[in-house]
Amino acid sequence: MDAKTFRNYEAVDVKAAVKEHYRKMRKNQTYDYVQGMHRKYLTFDKPMDLWEAMGHLNKLIDVSDPDLDLPNVQHLIQSAEAIRADDRPDWMQLTGLIHDLGKVMFLWGSDEDGTSQDEQWGMVGDVFVVGCELPDTCVYPEFNKLNPDMHDERYNTPTGIYEKGCGLDNLDLAWGHDEYLYQVLNNHEPNTLPDEAMVMIRYHSFYPWHTGGSYKHFLTEKDGEYLKLIKDFNKYDLYTKSQKVYELDEVRDYYQPIAEKYLGTGPIYW
Repeated sequence: MDAKTFRNYEAVDVKAAVKEHYRKMRKNQTYDYVQGMHRKYLTFDKPMDLWEAMGHLNKLIDVSDPDLDLPNVQHLIQSAEAIRADDRPDWMQLTGLIHDLGKVMFLWGSDEDGTSQDEQWGMVGDVFVVGCELPDTCVYPEFNKLNPDMHDERYNTPTGIYEKGCGLDNLDLAWGHDEYLYQVLNNHEPNTLPDEAMVMIRYHSFYPWHTGGSYKHFLTEKDGEYLKLIKDFNKYDLYTKSQKVYELDEVRDYYQPIAEKYLGTGPIYW
C-alpha cells in the first residue's frame, strides 16, 4: 500500500467500529482510570511463555487499526521480518516481533475495563497523556470534550498535574498494551534488551507526541533522542502492514535464539 493510505481515519471505508473505539477511549481513559489499571494489571503474577503469548495473539484483531484486519500476531511477524530484511540489529528484530505483545492482557481483561476482545478501548489505539489538557492532535479530537478530566481544573490545563520540562518518562499515558509490556519487561529480571528497545516498546503508540508534535512543553533533550528512535521504528510498525500471512512456527526457529539471548529461557510474569 502507498504510505498515504495508512492511518487515514477520514476514509469513507473506515469501519464505524474504529471511530466508536476512539470515542469510548477518550470518554473513559481518565487519570483515575489509568491509576486503577496500574494497580490491577501490574501484579506480575501470571507466568506465561513468550511463544504461548504470541500464539494467543492469533485470536485478537485490533479494532482500532484502520489498515489491517488480520490477527495481531501477523502484524508482529510482518514488522519483525521487515526489520530483519533490512539487516537491523537482532534486538530490534525481536522488538518488532514483540512490540504489541502487551495485548495479551485480553486473556484476563474485562469489558468494563476496555481490556477484552469485545471492548478494547483500554488496550489498543493511540495513547495520550492523562492528567493534563488533551491536544487536538488526538485522533477524532472532537471526542476530547467527552473526557471527564477536561472538566476538572486539576487536569484541564496544558501542564495539569505535571511540571514543564519533566520529560516523557514522568508522564502518565493512557493505559494500553505499550505501557503494560514495558512494565512487564522492566520487571523481568533476565531482560537485557537495550534501552532503545524499551523506548520503542513504551512509546510507539504515542502518536500525538511523535507524529502530532504535541506536548513540547514537557520534553527534554533525552526525549529528542527518543523521537529519533520512534521515527525509525515507526516505519516498520506502520508501513509493513499487508495481507501476507505467516505461520508462527515458520519463523520461530529464527527468532527463538534471539528471544532467549535477551529474555532468557523461562516464563515471563505478566
